[in-house]
Amino acid sequence: AATAPGKKITARLKRTLPVRGPQAPTLSELMRWYCLNTNTHGCRRIVVSRGRLRRLLWILLTLSAVGLILWQCAELLMNYYSASVSVTVQFQKLPFPAVTICNINPYKYSAMKEYLSELDKETKKALETFYGFSEGKSKVRRSVDEWNSTGSDFFQQIPLLKVEDFSRTATDLHSGQKRKIEGSVFHKDSSIVNSGDSNDIIGFQLCDANNSSECALYTFSSGVNAIQEWYKLHYMNIMAQIPLETKEKLSYSADDLLLTCFFDGLSCDKRHFTRFHHPLHGNCYTFNSGENGTILSTSTGGSEYGLQVVLYIDEADYNPFLVTSTGAKIIVHDQNEYPFIEDIGTEIETAAATSIGMHFTRSRKLSKPYSDCTETGDDIPVENLYNKSYSLQICLHSCFQKAMVDSCGCAQYAQPLPAGAEYCNYKKNPNWMYCYYRLHEKFVKEQLGCQQICKDACSFKEWALTTSIAQWPSTVSEDWMLRVLSWDKGQKLNKKLNKTDLANLMVFYKDLNERFISENPANTLVILLSNFGGQLGLWMSCSVVCVIEIVEVFFIDSLSIVMRRQWQKAKKWWNDRKRAGPGKPPQARDVERQGHDNPVCSDEDLPTFNTALRLPLPQDSPLPRTPPPNYSTLRLETAFTEQLPDTLELGRH
Repeated sequence: AATAPGKKITARLKRTLPVRGPQAPTLSELMRWYCLNTNTHGCRRIVVSRGRLRRLLWILLTLSAVGLILWQCAELLMNYYSASVSVTVQFQKLPFPAVTICNINPYKYSAMKEYLSELDKETKKALETFYGFSEGKSKVRRSVDEWNSTGSDFFQQIPLLKVEDFSRTATDLHSGQKRKIEGSVFHKDSSIVNSGDSNDIIGFQLCDANNSSECALYTFSSGVNAIQEWYKLHYMNIMAQIPLETKEKLSYSADDLLLTCFFDGLSCDKRHFTRFHHPLHGNCYTFNSGENGTILSTSTGGSEYGLQVVLYIDEADYNPFLVTSTGAKIIVHDQNEYPFIEDIGTEIETAAATSIGMHFTRSRKLSKPYSDCTETGDDIPVENLYNKSYSLQICLHSCFQKAMVDSCGCAQYAQPLPAGAEYCNYKKNPNWMYCYYRLHEKFVKEQLGCQQICKDACSFKEWALTTSIAQWPSTVSEDWMLRVLSWDKGQKLNKKLNKTDLANLMVFYKDLNERFISENPANTLVILLSNFGGQLGLWMSCSVVCVIEIVEVFFIDSLSIVMRRQWQKAKKWWNDRKRAGPGKPPQARDVERQGHDNPVCSDEDLPTFNTALRLPLPQDSPLPRTPPPNYSTLRLETAFTEQLPDTLELGRH
């Protein structure tokens, strides 16, 4: 109870006298207090410097230092998300990749003639009309199967056309009649149209089945390209209607394709190969596919310790209109990757020994925020149709197939089927050709959004291939080698082998160096914070405590001052509104005093009378006047229950 009067005096002084500090009433007072008490030297020199020139120089230096800090810190943040590339080379036993081999000719032409008789007939007729090519009487068999009758009508709907001039007039090579060209014209060979005789340009026209005025003419400056493109268009229609089991029988078996096999110096056979059916290449065979849970490896480099196979190509049974080259296609890939033969396959020549040396590289990229790659493809909104590990090609093909099903109502023959869809054919989907070509045009121009959705994989394996070719068999060994191979295989084929029917393939590691390319963060969090501290100390003589102080003063305290002033204004507005209510006489406004705190006054150190007199009065406040005396206060015994200690000492003196 003895200290109660002291507390009242302290509270009275704090309410009356101006005080600076974090509880300052205005932002200018807060900033002045911060500059006088902060550890950053530049801010203090702005306040204590004498003379305008010197103060202006310190302001410029301080602002320049702040700008340099912001610039350097921004550079540090941008470098934080950069990555450095490291290459590691290891010497060890390497797993052998999967090697997929396909005959360039997907199906035996002798077995496919009954399905392609009408198409071959139309193709030969076009060749005879356009180039004068004739084989005499056609020997192709007529089939009573349903695709021939339907196909004949469809060939008349989409015939080959000869563009006679640029007046949108063309000659139908099927009927010989002229027709007017409507719609857009697309030159498929190049963006530069042949400037020679326009009679050399042939192509075909596709129209929307639902709107005959929507048409597109696809022209080719080369007759070979035009005939092949037109043939493949109808060929896919026919193949889409043949069951998978039948197509597997029409293609080459492992016994047909493989003559001899060696791996790592040991003999191998068809049991080491796994068959899978490719829509465009027929039966393909993968060596070391890993389906049985075992992946072969090699501990020695060189051609003698890789895969060596002799392939039987059977050139005489090739489709003359579908393929124009002879040989096989191979692709080296990981066991979990899909072999895109049509995109990145390597062609193998006949009557030659092809040696393919490999260098193995594993690559690993950092994902977000360092690069825009995906780890597993689960974050890509595209269904994987290939049942293999994610890759950019799988995503692009799956995205196009999904767009094909959504836009055209059926799936494109060269890619896997989505769930619930079926391949396009002109029986059920007469409009699919026009839809496919327009959709593919958008895909190439990146208008479908597939290139924007699909991303590179963060981890991938790559085998760099070096190919060399030599004549095989040699002239001196040709006779006996063909005799031996004919003895081994020729009895089943009932004919003598020719060297143009054979291809020798060797796939091997040139060395056992495994290169591992990885991306690592160029900066860690510790390095980033250290760099921040160095910049702050260099330009502002500042530490982490100073940063916390800046955050407290410039954000927390400043915000509290602004909010307090707004609250006071709102409170004043409300009080004024209550006073100005109906029935109340106008009253003079009381002089509002702003509450302050003074660092001189504290609860632990009570102010004396002399120090209180020396304290400045608040700004814009009238001087206090002496009130009339209240004589009842002279009776101290009623005002205080007990006498204060300091008054006892004064009474003794």
